[in-house]
Amino acid sequence: MIPDAIDHIMGHLIQLDYLNEERFARNYARGKFNHKHWGRIRITQELRKRNISPINIKIALKELDDSTYLSSLESLAKKKLGQLQGKEKEVQKRKLADYLLYRGWESSLVYEQVIHLIPNN
Repeated sequence: MIPDAIDHIMGHLIQLDYLNEERFARNYARGKFNHKHWGRIRITQELRKRNISPINIKIALKELDDSTYLSSLESLAKKKLGQLQGKEKEVQKRKLADYLLYRGWESSLVYEQVIHLIPNN
């Protein structure tokens, strides 16, 4: 298509609210959290890759309820720890932390969860 036609069509779709960056960001954040159990860091990175504005990223992250967020982290950590049974404690700690960090959970929350689930004793 001609670039002018593309601009005209895109402008028209935005005016009619068919294309809405905020709505996309909010739905994306909720969906990735609920279905893939991603943390805030991973969701933020993926939204940045899609050139979503920082304001809309902030709005999208507000969709994640703190209590649900923490309970999801705990259940995900327990599930992964169940898969790591039979390994040494240090290996379990490292693999659990790596897994949660890869999924985009904040490092302070990850290490708190690892210490809670795998005590040093």
